[in-house]
Amino acid sequence: MASRQKSCLRIVGQMLSFARVDQSNIAIKECCGKFNGELEPGCHFVPWCFGMEVVGYLSLRVQQLNVTCETKTKDNVFVKVVASVQYKAIANRMYDAFYTLSNPKEQIQSYVFDVLRASIPKLSLDDVFEQKNDVARVVEDELAKAMSTYGYEIVQTLIIDIVPDENVKKAMNEINAAARLRLAANEKAEAEKIVQIKKAEGEAEAKYLSGVGTARQRQAIVEGLKRFVPDEKDVMDIVLVAQYFDTMKDIGAKSKSTSVFVPHGPGVVTDMASQIRNGLLQAKSK
Repeated sequence: MASRQKSCLRIVGQMLSFARVDQSNIAIKECCGKFNGELEPGCHFVPWCFGMEVVGYLSLRVQQLNVTCETKTKDNVFVKVVASVQYKAIANRMYDAFYTLSNPKEQIQSYVFDVLRASIPKLSLDDVFEQKNDVARVVEDELAKAMSTYGYEIVQTLIIDIVPDENVKKAMNEINAAARLRLAANEKAEAEKIVQIKKAEGEAEAKYLSGVGTARQRQAIVEGLKRFVPDEKDVMDIVLVAQYFDTMKDIGAKSKSTSVFVPHGPGVVTDMASQIRNGLLQAKSK
């Protein structure tokens, strides 16, 4: 609606030999088909009866053009690269900007296609994502050199999107998921390893403390028996009898203990005591 009103006002203004130029715009004036000057924003007298007319307008605002280019990477993956080019007409080059190019957007698009299709095939898919700023800089430099001849300034060029083929995206997601699962499995195994180590350390410490307690217990028993039994041989026999019955009790108390066949009878303890004493004497003699 607003654009239609502006068009109507311009037609009425030309009929009355007046031309209206909006802010941030420049009007191109011709006289009998020849360039006659530029009109700044405001209201201007353009006598059409003398062959003068406004033939076009150029905006001084920054304009944006999104260009989608499909190309192939070094590792033979087709991708769609979306480049956003921000450009504007140079204020003191309006003649070149208006008369040199018939369609500046198509010209910019052609240069973007040419640079992207020359740069992307040199990079792998991962490098395209990592070096997109470098690619954008190359596009901007080439565009700036080319479009400055035609009166346009390239303000900035951005690579705003890189879209691989759907199958490639699915494969990349699966690779990423597999890597994360592998990392999770490693972390879980490491945690279980720490638990087992701590458990083994705890069992070792418990067995050590149990052994210390048992040794002290037996030492106290021997010292107590020495007070009432003067013969050390009898003391040893009593201790061995107590230890023998403790062992038999432990074997019977454990539900998962394996079957152990040991000789059992009144003379077993005496035989065991004799064997232990003989072993100790032989060890001392050596």
